[in-house]
Amino acid sequence: MSDTERSIQVLLVDDEENILKSLQRLLMEEEFELHTASSAEQGIATLKELDNVGLIISDQRMPGMNGSEFLQYCREAVPDAPRILLTGYSDISATIDAINKGGAYRYISKPWNDAELIQTIRDAVRQYALLMENRRLNEIVRQQNEELQEWNRNLKGRVLEQTTAIRQKNEELHVLLKRVKEDYDEIIAVFSGLVEMHGGKLRQHSRNVAELSVNAARELGISGNDLETIRIAALLHDIGEIGIPERILALDRDAMNADELKQYQQHPIRGQVAIDTIEGLRAAGLFIRHHHENLDGSGFPDRLAGDEIPLGARIIAFADHIDKASETCRGDIADQALIKSGFVVGTQLDPSLQKVFRKVAPYTYFSMGAEEKELVEVELDPKELKEGMFLSRDVSSASGILLLGRGVALDVTKLAAIRRNYELDAPPHGVFVMVSR
Repeated sequence: MSDTERSIQVLLVDDEENILKSLQRLLMEEEFELHTASSAEQGIATLKELDNVGLIISDQRMPGMNGSEFLQYCREAVPDAPRILLTGYSDISATIDAINKGGAYRYISKPWNDAELIQTIRDAVRQYALLMENRRLNEIVRQQNEELQEWNRNLKGRVLEQTTAIRQKNEELHVLLKRVKEDYDEIIAVFSGLVEMHGGKLRQHSRNVAELSVNAARELGISGNDLETIRIAALLHDIGEIGIPERILALDRDAMNADELKQYQQHPIRGQVAIDTIEGLRAAGLFIRHHHENLDGSGFPDRLAGDEIPLGARIIAFADHIDKASETCRGDIADQALIKSGFVVGTQLDPSLQKVFRKVAPYTYFSMGAEEKELVEVELDPKELKEGMFLSRDVSSASGILLLGRGVALDVTKLAAIRRNYELDAPPHGVFVMVSR
């Protein structure tokens, strides 16, 4: 129970019985408990039994210990209780002592005015009550501050723990996403390799088209997801050929009969349909569908013309034409392939892309001109391979699954993949690479 909830005790000390009775009658209606003592010594004894003393009133002239001395004792015993001295007009020195030594709140001269005395007593008790209430509230604030500080310390700890946990989860998620991206790229590469194997292509056509397309797109300022869409579409642009008989794919279009040509011209649609169920590949599917459209509207499957053909499809079509032309080129492959492609620029291919491909094509066909004279092809055991070497031939398993294509530069990851492939399903020969003479 707090001090403000308990009854406030008031002590009256006077050696005159009639004065004590007079004060008791005067204060009998007040809201505090009144106690009396007829001497300072009795008052000290009474104080020891009381709790929550809110006011002490003492006469100055008493036998033994006088009022000033008694109030001085009370100042030490109950420092929070206001103290009032009853004194006569002639006791000025005693009054000064009561104020200076006893810390008296007020002094009241005898005889007193009842109304003034009651108001003085009420003010003193109210002052004590306010002091106790203020102390109680301060204690509550102190406790709450301690609780708040403890809560803040715990909060900091929890926040730190959660931040650490979130950081760890983010790192795990980053690793997982990286792995998913790597797996995703590997799956795309495998599909691309299957297309080449199905079509009887002994070189990395899809990857060449993808490299040409990505480099050209970068030159045009394409980046981010749009660039990735072009890369995937270029790698999978012929995926619709799977399911078409190989004898048809081996024919030139001019040599196909009507039924064979109809089957062949369905492969862009089949390619789009094959990946359309994967929402993330639908944009790439649109480029796959239209990579055989011609600028003059004579292409297939939808006979789109000019800007009706998506830019990504026009880029892939140009890259596809260059790489197919390069199959019969020798020496400066890039330059010769670009010359051959130039014959259909404006009818089949977009002329606005010609300058871009002239810039990027030489980077795809590394074995040309002077460089070709400085490099020779050698067959090495997988253990003899080193970082930085270029593959001169495709690397496939004994069962015919394409692992890496010609022209790829070897790094730590690719070296590990080749060596593992040779442990699991080794072909009857080593790995062919280009090395300096």
